[in-house]
Amino acid sequence: MQPPLLPLFPLQAVLFPRTPMPLHIFEERYREMIGEVLVDKGAEFGIVLVTDKGIASLGCTAVIDRVIERYDDGRLDIATSGRRRFEIQSVNEERSFLRGRVEFFDDDVQEPVEAAAPEERERATEVWKELSHFAGVEHEPHWTDPQVSFQIASAIPDLEFRQSLLGIRSETRRLKQIAEYLPAYLRKQKYTQHIQQVAPRNGHGKRRVEEQQGGD
Repeated sequence: MQPPLLPLFPLQAVLFPRTPMPLHIFEERYREMIGEVLVDKGAEFGIVLVTDKGIASLGCTAVIDRVIERYDDGRLDIATSGRRRFEIQSVNEERSFLRGRVEFFDDDVQEPVEAAAPEERERATEVWKELSHFAGVEHEPHWTDPQVSFQIASAIPDLEFRQSLLGIRSETRRLKQIAEYLPAYLRKQKYTQHIQQVAPRNGHGKRRVEEQQGGD
């Protein structure tokens, strides 16, 4: 007997296991989907990245932790968290929302936190502190999580990079990817912030120079 089809929620977002994601549900088809998930306590639905090319083949299931607010017109604000990674084997379009036949997967080898690339983990931890400042992260990762890489990466807004991490089945490899990615990303963010701070002053200075030249 085949397992039931997993409801799919295509979003411009990448969810990781054991990380939070608040959602605002407003489309009728997804209100229907979430309504069914709420009835079946502990049920999961799949969040998959959608781009101009379509939906990604890899995603992560979400569970509803609580309903934050219900609106009179049927909209919902809910708090969800990631549960399991999956790969879509086939898509079913018989309902108003997509459902998928999926295969769940995890890391090939479960590594203790302290054994998973300790040097990369330390580097990633240090750079996360800077990253959290730019990303406005309020909560620290659960450092004891054996897949703490997902906790760290939840502060990275780069969807392409997040999606690539989702498919890696090794904590050591994920930490290494994060440790290599973050320094360049942070340099770019710092440069962008500097330009934003300096540009208004430059613009004002330029106008002053033009005014002075026009008066000569």
